[in-house]
Amino acid sequence: MRRLLALLCALTLPTFAADRVISIGGDVTQIIYALDAQANLVARDSTSQHPAQANKLPDVGYMRQLNAEGILALKPTLVLSSELAKPSLVLEQVAQAGVKVVDVTGKNSLDAIAEKIATIGKALHREDAANALIEKVNKQRAQIPQKPLPIKVLFIMAHGGMRTQAAGAQTGADGAIRSAGLINAMAAVPHYQQLSQEGVVAAAPDLIVVGEDGLRTLGGEEKVWALPGLAMTPAGQHRALLVVDEMALLSFGLDTPGAIVKLRRAAEAAKHD
Repeated sequence: MRRLLALLCALTLPTFAADRVISIGGDVTQIIYALDAQANLVARDSTSQHPAQANKLPDVGYMRQLNAEGILALKPTLVLSSELAKPSLVLEQVAQAGVKVVDVTGKNSLDAIAEKIATIGKALHREDAANALIEKVNKQRAQIPQKPLPIKVLFIMAHGGMRTQAAGAQTGADGAIRSAGLINAMAAVPHYQQLSQEGVVAAAPDLIVVGEDGLRTLGGEEKVWALPGLAMTPAGQHRALLVVDEMALLSFGLDTPGAIVKLRRAAEAAKHD
């Protein structure tokens, strides 16, 4: 009788076959690890470098230059992909091949972090862990000052092989700056725009923000102030520079609330100069 009851209970419990998961997007991969669901990961994209052990997984390439053959060759059953991944036609082809593809929001807002966690948690059947992680993130968000601060911030994007650009509206940097209660000095222009002396001087930023990789690309802090127009801005005159983990600040992932707190503190310090 006990064996029969045990069998009946087993039949009524939900069972989930172990998925072969590919993650696309550094924020997506980091959340998977935070949910302790990495055992099913078989590959990730090249932006997925945190935590460090993710680098041991096969790399399907840059999230904006995907190809269906490379993904399907790894025989995934589930692809968790940032909606920023391109080309979308590739993911459509993957889905048509019978692979479940789950889109994870790419919105540039703090609210998106909880949405990402919930989406990934549901797809991986880790709802309880997801709820606990959302609660943790919300506590971190509570540390971000809500009062606006009239400090103008210029985020500079500098990657090897491309011209140095300033972050305008509709970018991750714009979202992060506004989330910190600050003003994006280049909010009048859309997306990323090439730096020009006239535009930078007119924007009159109080604080310059650049990623760690960007600083290395430029060749150090002195090279930052040599960029067009920067020396003639309030930030240039006071040497107000914040170097950040670009992924943490821009991805609206698990590290973003902490990065925004650092941005806010740097802006408060710039105000006192």
